[in-house]
Amino acid sequence: MDDIHFERHFRTPHSEGYYIMQGSNLQSNNRLGTVDIHFTTTAVHGTLILERELEEADLTKLIEQIDEDLVLSADMPRDDFLVSVYVGKDVGFYSDEYFAEENNDSLDFDDDDDQSI
Repeated sequence: MDDIHFERHFRTPHSEGYYIMQGSNLQSNNRLGTVDIHFTTTAVHGTLILERELEEADLTKLIEQIDEDLVLSADMPRDDFLVSVYVGKDVGFYSDEYFAEENNDSLDFDDDDDQSI
């Protein structure tokens, strides 16, 4: 795959998560998907989520690039690289702050109802 690069999203002692970006300039720079990599004592497990379908040849090239650029460069011993691939779309980002705001909004709504009685 051409113009693919990885932007680290998170890192723990045994896992890493990356955005998979395609494009070399800001105007064409778009996210192709994400990959989470989990290192165990004998294997590396990857969860690849693509935001659009790829041809089989492009998919295998992408997995090989993930292996070369991210897995092998981690210098972790492994017997196998096991990858689960999904195609989906981003529907939102949720956090504790989001739910706190939602709860506050619903409490405010309930208070307004009580005052009108």
